[in-house]
Amino acid sequence: MILYPAIDLKDGQAVRLLRGDMEKSTVFNNDPAAQALDFANAGCEWLHLVDLNGAFEGEPVNAGPVEAILAQSKIPAQLGGGIRDMATIERWLDKGLARVILGTIAVENPTLVRQAAKAFPGQVAVGIDARNGRVATKGWAEETDVMVTDLAKSFEDAGVAAIIYTDINRDGAMQGPNITATTALAHAVSIPVIASGGVSSLDDLIALRDCGADLNGAISGRALYDGAIDLAQALEALNA
Repeated sequence: MILYPAIDLKDGQAVRLLRGDMEKSTVFNNDPAAQALDFANAGCEWLHLVDLNGAFEGEPVNAGPVEAILAQSKIPAQLGGGIRDMATIERWLDKGLARVILGTIAVENPTLVRQAAKAFPGQVAVGIDARNGRVATKGWAEETDVMVTDLAKSFEDAGVAAIIYTDINRDGAMQGPNITATTALAHAVSIPVIASGGVSSLDDLIALRDCGADLNGAISGRALYDGAIDLAQALEALNA
């Protein structure tokens, strides 16, 4: 199982939000590219990047920091936030991004997801962010009536590389991931599932590893910055 260290970008800085609230952000590094390099040098296999401003505004905002990360770090990176048309998808992949994450557009324009997944095999993931089982969009600001499992199943035959499932109520709260919901989703679809939201300890990572579903990976942010998770121990445990 892959550990995806998260670098969430707001106003050019690496931050973490509490439950998706842009007004409750903590700055952890003023140099996101340096942070990415630290993760790469520690042995991480992937980076998980989020353009928080872009998620709210509907178009890329933190392009500069993302490009700096891609230039400095040679491990693959996936990016979500404000990617809502084919031109933006192509532009990011051309710049060296390994995978784009489509969230809001997966609800509003699923045809685009299918077109992108077909055009760029293995490079398009779907981000499903949820509160109480229902999908939220536009930087988590808008809740829909769409159920997580229904949305995931709708892409079964689309060729998407992964589903990143985030429980918003757990994100940044250091209360542990929603293992039950994540496991259920992974059992419901054949698409690889990446767990996100609330991963706050080595025990959380081990619980996800041993949940009974073959998860592709887990994303962690605040716990790595705070030191609640020792990165070397986490990588060793997940590679065991």
